[in-house]
Amino acid sequence: MNTYDTFDYDVLVIGAGGAGLRAAIEASAHGVRVGLICKSLLGKAHTVMAEGGVAAALSNVDERDNWKVHFTDTMRGGQYLNNWRMAELHAKEAPDRVRELEAWGALFDRTKDGKILQRNFGGHKYPRLAHVGDRTGLEMIRTLQDHGIHQGVSVHMEFTIISLLKSGDRVSGALGYDRERGRFNVFRAKAVVLATGGVGRAYKITSNSWEYTGDGHALAYRAGAELIDMEFLQFHPTGMVWPPSVQGILVTEGVRGEGGILLNKEGRRFMFDDIPDLYRNQTADNEEEGWRYTQGDRNARRPPELLTRDHVARCIVREIKAGRGSPHGGVFLDISWIKEKIPNAAEVIKKKLPSMYHQFKKLADIDITKEPMEVGPTTHYMMGGIRVNADTQMSTVPGLFAAGECAAGLHGANRLGGNSLSDLLVFGKRAGEHAALFAKEHGFETIDDARIKSIVDESLRPFERTGGENPFQVQYDLQDMMQDLVGIVRNEAEMQQAVTELKKLQERAQNVKVVGNREYNGGWHTALDLQNLLAVSEAIALAALQRKESRGAHFREDYPAKDDQNGKFNSVVRISADGQMEIRKDPLPEIREDLKEIIAEMK
Repeated sequence: MNTYDTFDYDVLVIGAGGAGLRAAIEASAHGVRVGLICKSLLGKAHTVMAEGGVAAALSNVDERDNWKVHFTDTMRGGQYLNNWRMAELHAKEAPDRVRELEAWGALFDRTKDGKILQRNFGGHKYPRLAHVGDRTGLEMIRTLQDHGIHQGVSVHMEFTIISLLKSGDRVSGALGYDRERGRFNVFRAKAVVLATGGVGRAYKITSNSWEYTGDGHALAYRAGAELIDMEFLQFHPTGMVWPPSVQGILVTEGVRGEGGILLNKEGRRFMFDDIPDLYRNQTADNEEEGWRYTQGDRNARRPPELLTRDHVARCIVREIKAGRGSPHGGVFLDISWIKEKIPNAAEVIKKKLPSMYHQFKKLADIDITKEPMEVGPTTHYMMGGIRVNADTQMSTVPGLFAAGECAAGLHGANRLGGNSLSDLLVFGKRAGEHAALFAKEHGFETIDDARIKSIVDESLRPFERTGGENPFQVQYDLQDMMQDLVGIVRNEAEMQQAVTELKKLQERAQNVKVVGNREYNGGWHTALDLQNLLAVSEAIALAALQRKESRGAHFREDYPAKDDQNGKFNSVVRISADGQMEIRKDPLPEIREDLKEIIAEMK
């Protein structure tokens, strides 16, 4: 007989990264009881791995920057598939959220006159990323955590949520288990905020930490919420490729923002070979002009290494496939060359990129002040996710909100670097605020004990099987298949094969076996995570098959062109009445006239 403890909260926040912490802080500020679920330990969220900075039009380095330019850059980077209202709110509110973070104790790098320093980043017209060396995400989590623990938020660490609970159409709470002891807990809530991050662990090579198993996406999907734009999965162009034990670990775009250049094995700077028409009038056509841009020359044009991530990743793949890659299957990223430009280059690199210096020194025995790094694309960020209302962040299920990477809309077909951290702040605040308002207007719903027993029984089934597969092997095979068939470059035949393989993997996942007891049982945790990974993988494959064009992070070699006639839609995924995944196309809503004028003016 399984017993469980029950906790009651007005607002339950699932996920304790930047978005979850900011939502919890805001909800608590509205005077409601807040519970915060943390899959790992508090402070270990994947947000700490965000290195380059937080994008906000503070205009501290270049006074020409403003919310209109930031809005236009975000829309252009997203290939105009963005939710334009979210892009507007984000651009307008990001500066206040950054200043608020500073007031709470964040220690940003400074200009000579004491303002928050901002650096260049891919896709941004002006220097816009407020940063703390290359440890910005870590500083953000430290600040939010230090502020949040004094707001009366109850934190449940090392808990995993396995199902949302509903009463009628409305969310009524969540069921989860304590990872240390394997005991189940019910969390009753008037409103729930999902802030669980991304899906990178569905792929073999990823910059994402172990927590990123698509939990929020799958929880919302199974609860009846709509997911959108799941085909748009960003592959960051620069992850470590050597040694194999660290393959995929992120190499911040800040390296390129400070002057780093990409070279093939012939020593040629290949990014000059392919500059998109959309960015041609903003991109340097010689090395000297590109260097001036990274040094803050307002009249210079950006180097091609700072084009959008989808484009840079495809250029790297092109060099590797053509046999011009580095010895271990990547290309070279060189920041050491700036010693030709400035006398104290080594000290500048160590000061501006301390984490990168130590990461390569300790993990690969490479001194980045003297030699180039080997880098290659790594699965990094999911632009698609839970469909939310732009102003309130509520999903299509009443009482269920989402923020951060598990929510969709802001980034369209491709996210600009640095927009993820401002996204966490802007929409984490909005989700927490509106979840609190919803909770004040609604009471607790009844919890169905029979439903809880059914979920618990199903989750314990792997212990009962006398035969079956190892869940780690099923996860490994899924990651291998998604990397090969639904990766950076896609085509119809391979993705159809992926859909077929996913059906087989789903059958295998239903038959996994674990041994031992529920305490500290990694095999059991993996068996439960598999259901989420398989759901998001199927959504990615079906959405990618449906979009017969190349746009943003979605590139099809059988449809290499962008199709503005037929491609302006959101892919919508939802669960059908019989439990199957169904997909449809929704036309994009018409953009507001004043925002159209801003885009035209900024062009």
